[in-house]
This record gives sequence, structure tokens and C-alpha cells, in this order.
Amino acid sequence: MANIVLGIFAAIFFICILTGSELLYALGAGFFLFVGYGLYKKYSLSDVLSMAWKGVMSVRTIFIVFMLIGMLTGVWRASGTIAYIITLASDFIEPSIFILIAFLLNCAVSFLLGTSFGTSATMGVITMSIGMTIGMPPAMVGGAILAGVYFGDRMSPVSTSALLVSVLTEVDLYTNIRNMAKSAALPFLISCVIYFALGEMLPDATASAAASADFEELYIFSPILALPAVSILLLSFFRVPVKTNMAVSIALAALLSYTEQAQDPWNILFIMIFGYVSPVPELAPMVNGGGIVSMLHVAAIVCLSASFSGIFQGTGLLDGIHGKLETFARRFGNYPATLLSAIITSLISCSQTLAVILTSQLCGTLNKDKEQFAEDLEDTAIVIPAVIPWSIACAIVLAATSAPLASIPYAFYLYLLPLWKLIHTTFSRRSKSK
Repeated sequence: MANIVLGIFAAIFFICILTGSELLYALGAGFFLFVGYGLYKKYSLSDVLSMAWKGVMSVRTIFIVFMLIGMLTGVWRASGTIAYIITLASDFIEPSIFILIAFLLNCAVSFLLGTSFGTSATMGVITMSIGMTIGMPPAMVGGAILAGVYFGDRMSPVSTSALLVSVLTEVDLYTNIRNMAKSAALPFLISCVIYFALGEMLPDATASAAASADFEELYIFSPILALPAVSILLLSFFRVPVKTNMAVSIALAALLSYTEQAQDPWNILFIMIFGYVSPVPELAPMVNGGGIVSMLHVAAIVCLSASFSGIFQGTGLLDGIHGKLETFARRFGNYPATLLSAIITSLISCSQTLAVILTSQLCGTLNKDKEQFAEDLEDTAIVIPAVIPWSIACAIVLAATSAPLASIPYAFYLYLLPLWKLIHTTFSRRSKSK
């Protein structure tokens, strides 16, 4: 029965994708489906709902951070912080190394913002537009952007994905980031080499009027606008708690919005809640967004996804799969089992959040080392959904930047992370067995 229920859930997701329906409809249908399974297993409705609520409460701290991130991205837009960073970065354009630069710029901005979607809508749009103007292949530029936006989504101190893994595994966020930095070093360097080589092999491009949007008609620029971003990095270095870190950056950006951009205090508060809206229509695609309201959708997805994990755990719905993964792990190792689970859950769920929660649910007992398991999740369930064409993690980034589906094979960093980890753990396991 469990396999039938999971099969129906997967079918609902595919139908949702094919019809272009909202993901929350599929998740809502899945919720009733799994509640029905609980009732089929002779649990009372009260018991099943309690299981769901327990799952939601297991990630409750993330909802506060969602609010803070919404406020942060709103006032960063209002203060001119994002626009200032983009303007500075745009001064270093060189056609022969542009694909590498596109990757690095999106890595940098995604690390500052901690969001793949926010980065793709800002730096992703800028780099794709410039790349098209100077004659770069859209697929290569799109792949570099796709890989870059998930660099920070994976390991930024203000990333909801990194926070979710931290909460699920009960590992300190900054400890997890330190471990991720070590495992990402070689894949990151190899990706840089590949993007550099691709640029060198392309015919000479003509850098005509490749310029970013004229932000100066919207903002008054000065170096002090970088302060909210610098504070994030500086306080992260001193291991300041994430919530405090973001609160400080929000306060700085709000102050700059008032002193540098002449924003009314009530308007700043409005922006924190509902997001920033540019008075210059031409700049709207690059600067509009943010606010608490912008996080309600992802909060609803996390809420429903977390409720699934509670029902799965309480009813034992995934016990059959879990048992097969345990057998697989004993033969091939914990990481290969986690990787296999992440691939399956990414294909089924079409959502990065749900893939992370399901993989954690399925593989959480395989590895007693919580720090290692957190790193394994980051190298699998966080990045794999980004290369699944029908996954929201992939589709939204490609749509926001007008990148083609052919971009996916060029997102080298997203493949190299799990591949390098697989090679490393396989050789380590064989060495210990000798």
C-alpha cells in the first residue's frame, strides 16, 4: 500500500508540472493522501494530525528566519546595496573570461543573499543579458549562472537551505558551513578551470554596448552602501548567531535607505513587509522583490513538506524504502546511500525542500556522525534538485534568466560536488577495508 501511495503522490506531481499548476496544490493533495494513509493504517485523525504538527514543529525556527530574510532582501533593494554590488561587479567584464566571471559573480551574490531565486532575478538577469549582448552561448552562460546561484544557496550563512539542513541534523550552522567549504574547494576550483577553458575556446566576442541597467537614476551610490553586505560577512566570521547577524544587516540597510536614498520610515516598514517596488519600470525586473510576503510561499512549502516527514515517521510509510537503503548502505557505504536517496526524492518531489526533508527522513539513522550527515545532505539533496529539469529549483532559475534547458549540462559545479564526494568516500572505504 505504501508504494501505491507514493506512486500516486509522484503522479500528482507530474500532472502538476505538465499542466503548469501551482506546486502547493500538489503538496496539499499529498497532505490529504498521506493523512488518508494514516487512517488506513488504523490511526485516528487526531493522531495523524499530531504527527503532521510534530513534523512542522521540528523546523519551527526556520519560519522566523524566513521573515528576517524577507525583510533583509527588501531593505537591501531599497538601500541600493544590491544595485551597488552589481554595478561594481559589472566593471570587470572581459569577453574571453565572461563565462567564468558569470559563475563567480553569481557565486558571490548568492553567498551574500543566501537565495538562488533572488540571485537569479538580480545578478543572473544581469549576467545573462550581458552575455547575450557580447555573443556568448546562452546555454554556457545559463549553466554558469545555475551553478553559481546554488553556491550560496548551499553554504551562505543566510541561506534557508543551509539553515534547514542545520535544523534537521541538529548541527551548528557555522560548523556546517566550515565543513561545506572544505568539501567544495576542489569542485569549485575545477569548475573555474572548466569555465575559463570554455571561454578561451570560444570565438572572440565583440563587447559592444554591454552595460548593466542605469541604476544611477534610481539610487545615490556611495561605498557605504556595501555596509549591510559587509556586516553579514564580518559577523559570520565572528560566529554571531544567524538571526542576530541578519537583524544587524536589516537595521543598517534600513538606516541607509533613510539617510542615503531618502526613503520615508513608513515606506521602509512597508518594504520590509511587502517588498521593494522600483519607481523606474525599466529596472523593475532587477530590483523589485523581497519583503516578508515574498517568503510566505516558501514557508507554506516548508510547512507542508515538514508535515509529510512527521506523517512518514509516525506511520512508517517509508520503512520499506528505508530498509532497502540500509542494505545498500551496508554494502556500498552511507554516502552512496544518501546520494541514491537524494536522487530518488529529487525526482519524485520536484522540490528542493521536500527532497532535503525526505532524504533526512530516509537516511538520518544511517550515519551516527551528525556533522558528516549534514555535509552529505548538502552535497546531495541541496544541489541535485537544481539539475532536475522539472524541479522548481531548476525551472525557476532558468525561467528568471531566460536560459535554455540546454544550460543544465553546463552547471558543472552541481555535478562535481556529489561526484567528488562519491569518489572520495569510495576510496576511503576501500582503504579502511584493506
